[in-house]
Amino acid sequence: MGTFNRLLLVGLISFAPVAAMAADEGPSADPDVTIRQEGDKTIQEYRQNGFLYAIKVTPKHGVPYFLVRADGTDANFIRSDQPDMLIPQWEIFKW
Repeated sequence: MGTFNRLLLVGLISFAPVAAMAADEGPSADPDVTIRQEGDKTIQEYRQNGFLYAIKVTPKHGVPYFLVRADGTDANFIRSDQPDMLIPQWEIFKW
């Protein structure tokens, strides 16, 4: 019976680091920010657990502005400083 207890203890000790790594990969409170250049603009995409919720556009000449989701489910974005402004989202071609 003593060897069984020892094997059980060794198994539990060897499993502890794996459980700790799995706990580290949980949802984070900090957003993931992706920064990219598009023409003369810098675009920062803010994601929380893979969900895109805001885009900051910084033009080379001009004032930065944010695009936020119009509602939580669709990909319709509106300017946070001009919520009545419509942003076209036409699909011209689809392959």
